[in-house]
Amino acid sequence: MYNVLVVDDDKEIVESIEIYLRNEGYKVFKAYDGLEALDILTNEEIHLILMDIMMPKLDGIKATIKIRQEKNIPIILVSAKGEDTDKILGLNIGADDYITKPFNLLELIARVKSNLRRYMNFGNFNNETREDVLRSGGLELNTSTKEVKVDGNQVKVTPIEYRILELLLRNKGRVFSIDEIYEKVWKEESFNVENTVAVHIRRIREKIEINPKEPRYLKVVWGIGYKIEKI
Repeated sequence: MYNVLVVDDDKEIVESIEIYLRNEGYKVFKAYDGLEALDILTNEEIHLILMDIMMPKLDGIKATIKIRQEKNIPIILVSAKGEDTDKILGLNIGADDYITKPFNLLELIARVKSNLRRYMNFGNFNNETREDVLRSGGLELNTSTKEVKVDGNQVKVTPIEYRILELLLRNKGRVFSIDEIYEKVWKEESFNVENTVAVHIRRIREKIEINPKEPRYLKVVWGIGYKIEKI
């Protein structure tokens, strides 16, 4: 059984989501602001968070930033705002996914299942036996420990960032289009995903590159896609 934390100051929305999640076999924890969410995370093992953005005391953006300092569990941001800038902000501060109110509860459940599946299979693209450490110069990814290091220093990455890196490191020198990256990492059909992928690529660069504006490892091939350089 997976534990899902639902965080929203609208109690009716929380109760509606809770009914659907419990029907799918999930155990549901409820919080009505970011501070309550942080308290629950301290005392309970949570596998996924559904986080509203606009809340009293501590909003979803600030709560997500605090959570990301300690945990890599999937976070799906929920907001009434549908503009791309809000979505990009959420992804930039470490969210894995984003859904806009009003939403279809069946779609929400599908997003929950998809993110949990990626998280629980963290870094495993298939069942083949592979080498434990993938390298390009000073960049290393250990598929056994799920650690990423640059010049021997560990770098904290989210599950999505890890999977993007693993995909590109397993295929050094090969250029993947945005659609290919999305479909292989998110395991969903791509549609208007340019911003989503670009934000995660930028976050990876900020973590692994000395100068993200002049990357050594993660290169863009303009008009085509991205690759990890062979070094």
